[in-house]
Amino acid sequence: MNLQSELNKSSLFSNLELLANQVVEGFISGIHRSPFHGFSAEFAEHKIYNNGESTKHIDWKLFAKTDKLYTKRYEEETNLRCHMILDNSASMYYPQIDNLSIDSLNKIGFSVLAIAALMNVLKRQRDAVGLSIYSDTYNYYAPEKGSERHFQMLLAQLSAVGMAKNPPKETNTYTYLHQIAENIKRRSLIFLFTDMFQTEKNDDELFEALRHLKYNKHDVVLFHPMDKQRELFFNFENTPKRFVDVETGEHLDLYADNIKEAYNERITAYLSDIKMKCAQYKIKYVDIDIHRDFSTVLNTFLVERNKFL
Repeated sequence: MNLQSELNKSSLFSNLELLANQVVEGFISGIHRSPFHGFSAEFAEHKIYNNGESTKHIDWKLFAKTDKLYTKRYEEETNLRCHMILDNSASMYYPQIDNLSIDSLNKIGFSVLAIAALMNVLKRQRDAVGLSIYSDTYNYYAPEKGSERHFQMLLAQLSAVGMAKNPPKETNTYTYLHQIAENIKRRSLIFLFTDMFQTEKNDDELFEALRHLKYNKHDVVLFHPMDKQRELFFNFENTPKRFVDVETGEHLDLYADNIKEAYNERITAYLSDIKMKCAQYKIKYVDIDIHRDFSTVLNTFLVERNKFL
């Protein structure tokens, strides 16, 4: 799946300038204004040195080549630092889709596209973005930066995830959310994309890991992608089927209609617990049905985010 190509098919991006003027400016501006000023580590361009200026940022290597004095200019510190967190476990690759596109997405496809879309918005606002990817290991970490090179590196990493054919089997959400929380030292906006399924810990411990993300007064948004027809309503043909857990390998042989009602009650109660804990910890919960129109979901979130602020 070519992310940029798919994103360009989305009405989110055909209307991006309008969104930037009407919604995104309110979504981004001043949300976490940095207390630090001056120069950052990201080089932007050269400018001619003027007499009387500080010599601190003169590029002496360039002087040796050209015999002219130039100073380095840097990107200013950004208003916002944003860290994207992606659950890359096997359950996120449900349902199995051979050719992902904007109109045909599974949970990982929807999440990857949504992160890329949000990165595009943040890039236009010249804000810094970082990325963490986890499953049964802490697969990838990149700190928050705002350069074009960094943006392209993150996009390439997301593309690789979207095209993966053999995802890790297990999910250690509890362990790695704690580690990620420790990595994010400065106050940030955190987007977490996970289906909230895991194999190693109980629900209370998972919620405690979510709470840790609020450390240092981070603003946290939980995107919860689901295939609601199957994972919530258990809509399968009522014929004998073997249901296999893609992470543990455990299986059950049954007729879907025999457990549909009980299953729906249990999963609905679990979702209610998630929403309650998010409200308790002041985490913004975004309920996603992956079969809804991608552009509508993202546009709705941005509008609601603007009102939320």
